[in-house]
Amino acid sequence: DNVPLGMMVEIPAAAVAADLFARESDFFSIGTNDLVQYTVAVDRGNKKLEHLYTHYHPAVLRLIQNTIRAAHEAGIHCCMCGEAAGDLRFIPVLLGMGLDEFSMSAPSILPARQKVLSQSMDGCRALAAAVLHCSTADEVQALLAQI
Repeated sequence: DNVPLGMMVEIPAAAVAADLFARESDFFSIGTNDLVQYTVAVDRGNKKLEHLYTHYHPAVLRLIQNTIRAAHEAGIHCCMCGEAAGDLRFIPVLLGMGLDEFSMSAPSILPARQKVLSQSMDGCRALAAAVLHCSTADEVQALLAQI
């Protein structure tokens, strides 16, 4: 009876309707590998198209933000698994969006921990707001490269 019921958010429809799903869930886990693939409609295994597969895409960023916001408005926890969760340049953006937990491969844990501990939440929130105003993945990457 006390086992939490969570939901993987891996497709755009789940992220768009996150507020509805949050009513039925105890927590969300955003699966970025699939979410990116389905949002930008690019097969991540296709070498000719892999340059288009990026979690920096504005649509992906907005889906992530919507999911986190819906979780928090419902009073539930939101975590993330996938390559984006261990991206050191992206971690401050995710912190600024309010992500509660990061799940990543073991070799990424210590560098990610150092990154988290070195951030100010005000700076992360400002960065997340700036990133969400970018129009292209290239703009997002250029902004993050300045940090």
